[in-house]
Amino acid sequence: MVLMAGPLMAADKDDVSAAIAKLAAADNYSWTSTNANPGGGGRGGGFGFGAGAADGKAQKTGLMMVTLPGFGGNPSSDAFMQGTNGAIQTQDGWQSLADATKDDGGGGFNPGMFMAMRVQGTKAPADQAKTLLEAAKTIAKTNGVYVGDLTDAGAKALLQPPAFRPGGAGADMPQITITDAKASVKFWIKDGVLSKYEIQSSGKMQFGDQDPRDMDRTTDTEIRDVGATKIVVPEEAKKKLSP
Repeated sequence: MVLMAGPLMAADKDDVSAAIAKLAAADNYSWTSTNANPGGGGRGGGFGFGAGAADGKAQKTGLMMVTLPGFGGNPSSDAFMQGTNGAIQTQDGWQSLADATKDDGGGGFNPGMFMAMRVQGTKAPADQAKTLLEAAKTIAKTNGVYVGDLTDAGAKALLQPPAFRPGGAGADMPQITITDAKASVKFWIKDGVLSKYEIQSSGKMQFGDQDPRDMDRTTDTEIRDVGATKIVVPEEAKKKLSP
């Protein structure tokens, strides 16, 4: 039984890899991500950057649309990404990602910086699922669900907000330190295509010289409308999305 376990787990990982590849090969799809944060850790469990609920649409061409809920009483906002270029809907109208990540001239946030950080923390599910699978130590199928624990490095990277990595919008701010990181992932497959995945992560996050905060986050991402999703980019957003 022990000798058989290795090949079986490898086959399970291959099943998930194939399901992710089929999703990535689809012309388009939509998704909804929801985030639960029972253990605290600030807004959305990651100082608000790259966490929380989101609705999204993706095309095989690389175009992605994300609708993020408003914060502090503000309405929800749309954002579009094409490679490293982005257009973000702010209270002051559409801004390019580059403009939105500039400070206000006094070393603080401009109105779009917070939204830009959240957008930078969002990846299309096919891309994120592939990263998660690569970071999994092993994958085993249990009751129809593919389950695995992430490596220490994978868990730490998962809790590190992308905006605070080199080149991110918060790269020049006091950096975030992650310790005691642990994470696991579950994958669901329907008709050979990835249909849902769940991430459970925990650890401690320290922002600059502040006291560390306990993290305990569960994020569910459900995928739908594969091949039946359309993205319409407003003209003003197109101008900001262009290089």
